[in-house]
Amino acid sequence: MDSAQLRRATASDAPTIAHLLLAAFEEFRPLYTDGGFAATTPSAEIIATRLADGPGWLAFLGDKPVGTVSAVVRSDRLYIRSMAVLPAARGRQVGISLMREVGRFAVAESVRSMYLSTTPFLHRAIRLYEQLGFRRTEEEPHELCGTPLFTMEKHLDR
Repeated sequence: MDSAQLRRATASDAPTIAHLLLAAFEEFRPLYTDGGFAATTPSAEIIATRLADGPGWLAFLGDKPVGTVSAVVRSDRLYIRSMAVLPAARGRQVGISLMREVGRFAVAESVRSMYLSTTPFLHRAIRLYEQLGFRRTEEEPHELCGTPLFTMEKHLDR
């Protein structure tokens, strides 16, 4: 099995990232509110703006983009803003590769922890996060435009 190749995203990748997010979350659309789905799958314009706030990465299998993740440093913590892998690429370690890349960035930034918000129905993603050492917290937010959320955090050794 070929491993994913990663590279840092640029603003010109925003349309590709928007497409990846939409394609990865489409199967879950009925479980989101309309507003929650729209916030989870932002436009290329919003993604380009977000990339100015913090880094994003793309994962490729061969020359095909199959996954993405983005993050932003907030004080002494790193917020993982979005992570998505196309359905056809799941089970091929793409999500693990992306999250490990974010972890390397977090260590380089000397943050004390990484955190993310997820929905209770993204079972595979939750298992991945737990496998990588993230634990559920009671921290807000608990919803995104009416879609239920919970926060997971991983403390880093410094």
